[in-house]
Amino acid sequence: MAAASSSDYNGCGAESNEANSKWLDAHYDPMANIHTFSACLALADLHGDGEYKLVVGDLGPGGQQPRLKVLKGPLVMTESPLPALPAAAATFLMEQHEPRTPALALASGPCVYVYKNLRPYFKFSLPQLPPNPLEQDLWNQAKEDRIDPLTLKEMLESIRETAEEPLSVQSLRFLQLELSEMEAFVNQHKSNSIKRQTVITTMTTLKKNLADEDAVSCLVLGTENKELLVLDPEAFTILAKMSLPSVPVFLEVSGQFDVEFRLAAACRNGNIYILRRDSKHPKYCIELSAQPVGLIRVHKVLVVGSTQDSLHGFTHKGKKLWTVQMPAAILTMNLLEQHSRGLQAVMTGLANGEVRIYRDKALLNVIHTPDAVTSLCFGRYGREDNTLIMTTRGGGLIIKILKRTAVFVEGGSEVGPPPAQAMKLNVPRKTRLYVDQTLREREAGTAMHRAFQTDLYLLRLRAARAYLQALESSLSPVSATAREPLKLHAVVQGLGPTFKLTLHLQNTSTARPVLGLLVCCLYNEALYSLPRAFFKVPLLVPGLNYPLETFVESLSNKGISDIIKVLVLREGQSAPLLSAHVNMPGSEGLAAA
Repeated sequence: MAAASSSDYNGCGAESNEANSKWLDAHYDPMANIHTFSACLALADLHGDGEYKLVVGDLGPGGQQPRLKVLKGPLVMTESPLPALPAAAATFLMEQHEPRTPALALASGPCVYVYKNLRPYFKFSLPQLPPNPLEQDLWNQAKEDRIDPLTLKEMLESIRETAEEPLSVQSLRFLQLELSEMEAFVNQHKSNSIKRQTVITTMTTLKKNLADEDAVSCLVLGTENKELLVLDPEAFTILAKMSLPSVPVFLEVSGQFDVEFRLAAACRNGNIYILRRDSKHPKYCIELSAQPVGLIRVHKVLVVGSTQDSLHGFTHKGKKLWTVQMPAAILTMNLLEQHSRGLQAVMTGLANGEVRIYRDKALLNVIHTPDAVTSLCFGRYGREDNTLIMTTRGGGLIIKILKRTAVFVEGGSEVGPPPAQAMKLNVPRKTRLYVDQTLREREAGTAMHRAFQTDLYLLRLRAARAYLQALESSLSPVSATAREPLKLHAVVQGLGPTFKLTLHLQNTSTARPVLGLLVCCLYNEALYSLPRAFFKVPLLVPGLNYPLETFVESLSNKGISDIIKVLVLREGQSAPLLSAHVNMPGSEGLAAA
């Protein structure tokens, strides 16, 4: 095998050789002929012997048939053909019985193929969708020879352009045929029933009732008809079905199905939808400014890669936490989890041949590869706990092992001041007026400060005098004397010409009641008429609010309003205890008349 020619970048910002690199170059084969992406890679102990294998859903480029490959070390152990392109691969435990060997699930087309001990175990097919009624009617007419193939094609094209539901595979194949081939196709398939089948776009696993690493898990499927399905791990029945506004392409789950779980789905419309247990529709929505290229959950943070060459961190409620700009386009993403040190980080494969490792927005490590990496997988491989497996755009395979002494240090790219500090500000030019004003302030600074202090003292003096005058003339709605602790406020209700004036009077003392008070209303008799302009106040118990009501009739038909002064007096005294000025509204009833 060829020696690995990739280099490593440590957290201090300098390239290092094999001696002080964090990674050991275990294997590099540029001619491995493996073409896949991160969702189709999985590591698992398929035989229960402690030897972890690599499962690859190979796309089979160049007209080759897609294949399922299982690698042991650098060699392909088994290889089997697939009927359609793989969408995702996952390993999960189906039952608690011994021996605890995981099953392999491979999503391909409308089916999930389940293997145990690398032997076919079960095939789950998505339920068929109801066909378009118009499409069904057209094929029934063709069956009875009531329409010719050319008319059938025109009608099917019209349905494809207007209907929300897509056509069946049979109709789509018919529309691709030449005119000379249509009649034979119709005669061959007109007796067949119309079937509309969706396909699987993404797949992941969800713990059923325990959070342990070796607990039973359910399969979660995302389909082309904008649905999420949760499958029972034993009977492979649909436990839950959820709807989305768009087609899901990436899934991340946390929690347990029987207890509480949270599911994040990145969709083709550029949004990420958050769903919780017992919710048939999304609870939260994260709107992205570009299409997502990857979705990874790190602890409680959703890390999203976008086509704008950037990584974004979001909470599960959609709040953006941070953004990191990448030097090149992001091709693939996956999770790096080092159990021995409790580390979780995000690996990103870039188009410039770099693999960058981030914890939040801190750069931990950069790996340089001879070709752009298209898929990443980190975990136990063989008997090594921390193994990084990469496949390249040209079909190469790179295997690296993390040194046991390696420690990722944050801040490799954050040392020193932030880059924004080095940017020059666009400071406007100094005008002549600015220069003259600066010279004036420099020469007459003391006089300007004294003038400011004088104006400030005059303002405080006027405010104190106005407050004292209000207290002496009882213009305040709150009593200033301790002998008569009262509070008054007024409310006007109505549209006119008759208004209801309610005076709320309260004794604010703690224990002493107040007796012998009068209320007097002063007003312009040419504008208003009050049947009760002067009346006595009952005994005021401390702490209670007493509403005193009277009616005010507006006499002006011109919509003129004025102020009514309300005075609270004590019997035998001419000076009011407190007062309130009520701004009366204009009479809308008279104005309308």
